[in-house]
Amino acid sequence: MTSLSLTPGRLIRLSILGFGALVFLAPYIFMVSTAGKAQSDIFTSSLSLVPQQWFYVQNFAKALSRVSMGTLLMNGVIVCALILVIQVVIAIPCAYAMAKLKFRAARAMMVLVMLGLLVPIHATALPLYVAFDRVGALNSYVALVAPFTISVFGIFLFLQFFRAMPDDLIHAARLDGMSEPGIIARVIVPNAWPAITAFSIFSVVAHWNDLYWPLIVVANQAYATPPLGLLYFRAAEAGDDYGALMAATLIITFPLVAAFLFAQKRFVEGITMTGLKG
Repeated sequence: MTSLSLTPGRLIRLSILGFGALVFLAPYIFMVSTAGKAQSDIFTSSLSLVPQQWFYVQNFAKALSRVSMGTLLMNGVIVCALILVIQVVIAIPCAYAMAKLKFRAARAMMVLVMLGLLVPIHATALPLYVAFDRVGALNSYVALVAPFTISVFGIFLFLQFFRAMPDDLIHAARLDGMSEPGIIARVIVPNAWPAITAFSIFSVVAHWNDLYWPLIVVANQAYATPPLGLLYFRAAEAGDDYGALMAATLIITFPLVAAFLFAQKRFVEGITMTGLKG
């Protein structure tokens, strides 16, 4: 019982954590509030979070009718799923090879991975755009997915996780006659789910919210991702119907919030284990 008592130190920690949570949640709370307000209710001096008139139904109806919200969400799911699956399929064998196999180029590959972490997508956007334009791949899922199929961050994250896995486990699998691909599929992957879940959250959030690259390679609304669709929605609304715009933003951000809440335990476990075992 004493461990649950509210000591001064515990109160201070809880106060700091509560204040930090409020700061991070404030934009989302404001978004939820604005999504239920009429246009005349938004620009008032009172700044009340509770709408005077509840316009949730009207604003969400506009959000669902002015742009093809279903298409935007489906495009986001397809693009993020393709990127994530290919990234994991490539990153896990690469990280396993550098962590558990002995070969001369291992150190050089590690250096390349670290250097790759320093190169932003903005530095390679122009040559990638020219390449996709010449092969006629603009306005397609290929242009949205291909530049992100190799994740150096994913390789680095899995590398740190695999280094902590017992070598005896892998030696035992080799004694049983398993090949290296078999070890990856039947030994490494089942033990790496915390790291895979943590990386999945990072990958999906990054590419679901990405506006920079889709804005460059997509001009056809049929391939628009959720953030790009918000730009089309704002253009259709002349940029001033903020209640409907916030309702559309809520629809687009809800899948991320739901996914994080669903995978929160695995996510925290993966980050903790990767940091401690690295």
